[in-house]
Amino acid sequence: MMLFAYRLLMGIALPFAVLATLWGMARGRLPGSALRERLGLGPKRQGGAPAIWVHGASLGELTSVKALIRRLRDEVPGLEVLVTSNTATAREMVAGWQQAGVEARLAPFDTAGAAARVIRGWRPDLMIVVENELWPGRMAAARAAGVPVAMVGARMSERSARRWGKVPGMRGLLEGLALVSPQDEGSAARLVALGLPRDRLAPVLNLKAGVEALAPVTGPVARDRCLLAASTHEGEEALVLDGFAEARGQFDLLILAPRHPARFDAVAREIAARGFALRRRSAGDDVAGPVFLADTLGEMALWYGMAGATVVGGTFADRGGHTPFEPVAAGSAVVHGPSLANHRDAFAALDAAGGALAVTGDLGAALAGLDGSAQTRMAAAGRAALAGGVELDGLAARLLAPMRHARG
Repeated sequence: MMLFAYRLLMGIALPFAVLATLWGMARGRLPGSALRERLGLGPKRQGGAPAIWVHGASLGELTSVKALIRRLRDEVPGLEVLVTSNTATAREMVAGWQQAGVEARLAPFDTAGAAARVIRGWRPDLMIVVENELWPGRMAAARAAGVPVAMVGARMSERSARRWGKVPGMRGLLEGLALVSPQDEGSAARLVALGLPRDRLAPVLNLKAGVEALAPVTGPVARDRCLLAASTHEGEEALVLDGFAEARGQFDLLILAPRHPARFDAVAREIAARGFALRRRSAGDDVAGPVFLADTLGEMALWYGMAGATVVGGTFADRGGHTPFEPVAAGSAVVHGPSLANHRDAFAALDAAGGALAVTGDLGAALAGLDGSAQTRMAAAGRAALAGGVELDGLAARLLAPMRHARG
């Protein structure tokens, strides 16, 4: 009944989704093949080599799974991989990997027809979804075609668990998964409580801990004079701007990178209202101080590489915090607020090792004391605290088991 109602709802929404895709194509925000990909009409795969379909929402999710894809392809020579995402920037990033046998597309609409067309055309032996991309239409299409579905880096926050717990049919959705690799113990417990059979759990493994080292980038100021605010949410930009103004003796440049494109213009107005000259990446402006608005997507590695210190967004707003792994991988000192639920273990390890600065009071005063030697010390401690990456062999073996069973 739940799936029928969902399909009815998606059928009603489909014309509007098509119009939105056409509008994005007309504005140059989506590739020319976007509508065909959204409808599941991408090129059909030739030959009978083993194949998988990997889906992640956007940049962070697919960055985290890159090493796993490489490991699976090492284990299965000739393995072909379709990688889908919800955003054009993530699609471009995957295409930029330039890995033979890996194809990037936009994710199909979550309708039975679009997902079924992808499965018929790609003929995957396994579908892997990253973090919390539970789309009923695609999962139902995979089940109907006999394709096992696995979930890796599975994340289920307390807030999401409460919301999903109210959704009829959630237990059936989780029971349809062949394997789930949670990114932390809390997510594992909440998924089981929502109906995931315990025997489908793989060991806890945070794929984001395996992010590759990011090279330093030469910027317009010395690295220890550059502060980045990464993936900020409403209310955090004002806090960071005020803190930066208070710490101008320590930092000459603030790179402000809001999380959501819909807020870019509002943040630009907030910068101008404080009397700072407005420079924007989207306008082609050179990176320069005192404040630079990084209002594009897919370039966070560049900003991490320039910044000696990074204020992690979502930790001062009630958002659970975004990843500390990437700034640590770039050798940037981490500064965070109290909202840490999404990466609680990682932040705890950083705090215990002196690899992060936890701020619950005056951000400006905290930043003013973060000189170059402190940044260097924290960056080294952060790398040591999160060192070791992730062990992918066990997960790869568990993922390949249902795939090989499906191939007979």
